Amino acid sequence: MSEETAPRTTLSLQARIALAIGSVVAVGGILVLIAALAYGRHAAREAFDRLLVGAASDIAESITIRDGAPIVDMPVSAFELLALAPRDRIDYRVVGRDGDTLTGSDVTPRPENTGTPVFYGATFGGEPARYVSVTRRFAERGYTGPVEVIIGHTLHARRDLAFDIAQNAVVVLGAAGVVIAVFAWLAVLSALRPLARIGDALARRTPTDLSPMSEPAPREVAALRDALNSFIARLQRQLDANRDLIADTAHQLRTPLAAIRVQLDAVTEEKDPGQQRALLDRARNRTVALSRLLDQLLSQGLVIHRGDSARRELLDLRDIALEIYEASELEIAMNGHSVSLDIPDTELWVSADRLSVTEAGKNLLGNSIRHGVPPIAFGVSRANGEAHLWVRDAGNGPDATILARMDTRFSNGASAGAGGLGLAIAHAVAVNHGGRLVPFCDRGGFEISIVLPCAAAS
Repeated sequence: MSEETAPRTTLSLQARIALAIGSVVAVGGILVLIAALAYGRHAAREAFDRLLVGAASDIAESITIRDGAPIVDMPVSAFELLALAPRDRIDYRVVGRDGDTLTGSDVTPRPENTGTPVFYGATFGGEPARYVSVTRRFAERGYTGPVEVIIGHTLHARRDLAFDIAQNAVVVLGAAGVVIAVFAWLAVLSALRPLARIGDALARRTPTDLSPMSEPAPREVAALRDALNSFIARLQRQLDANRDLIADTAHQLRTPLAAIRVQLDAVTEEKDPGQQRALLDRARNRTVALSRLLDQLLSQGLVIHRGDSARRELLDLRDIALEIYEASELEIAMNGHSVSLDIPDTELWVSADRLSVTEAGKNLLGNSIRHGVPPIAFGVSRANGEAHLWVRDAGNGPDATILARMDTRFSNGASAGAGGLGLAIAHAVAVNHGGRLVPFCDRGGFEISIVLPCAAAS
């Protein structure tokens, strides 16, 4: 097999699935990492914001009024809470109702918004920091008004906690992802096992074994198995048809060839010119009949082959009738018949293989020309939503036994010249196109039609 015709090998299914699983795991891992980092930052912020609120609330609760002035007694519990972030520096400030600093740093930033508690960000010693403002209101004899407690710290502990949460989440989810990937891979291998069984079954078959495959398979793989069985069935039909064609050809040609040879041998021995001419005429008639039989055998082989392989196209049946009529003009003239052509004015669309329908029509018209009784009519028509390609003559048509077995080759025991293939060819074409071959006989004569489903115009 040349490089041009050799089948191209692509990436294996296992490799493709592995890449797909790896891509999903990688993308999922990135998304999980982003989500874990976001969750870690949110969780760390929530935890340390509560710590700041707790410390600020402890300081606010420790404030008392003495002699009309607020006194701040910094509680140990507040510093114990803040000590939970040992790497962070702490900044605080307590502001009275007049904005004066009661204790802490005068440069500690105050929030722009009012309320309690209020969280905001600022800088402390050149580092980013997180602050909270908690306001306690007093209404006592010597002092009425708010006291604002501001406390903040740098962000090292928050970042460490966010990183730990994200790291732990990624480790757990990464391990889960690996486990899922392993189980997915094992599931894929199990799912692909029926393909291997089908391949092994095909490899073990002999070239003559065309029986359907019966290996069990899941629904998706069963579709492939059924497609293979359909192909095997078509191949079996083609082989059976070729075998029958060869057998028919050998059987049907042997007798007329032997008769022609005998008649030609008799011509060489006959001295009477009249007898010689008679023998030559008989040999010629045999040759014409043999030629017609060969045409029908080739037509039969063509129709059988195209029944499974030919692509259907949208055709106007009137064009097919004209093509058949023009191809049969010589035979019409040689037999001295006149054949009238009857086609409608409007299109009659069918979905069909042009060559097969043309061959079937030629056989029907040829049978009528050779064996029918004039006048002969040929045409197309529409009836009950179906398209008819018909031939009509004034005779009685074939015997009922022949019509009953018109799907069988040489059903009338015909040899060369007896037309034993024409009806079988037309019947095969009609059935292959979802139609039927319909004979009809009444007092007006005999009519036979290839009936096909109509198709909508494109």
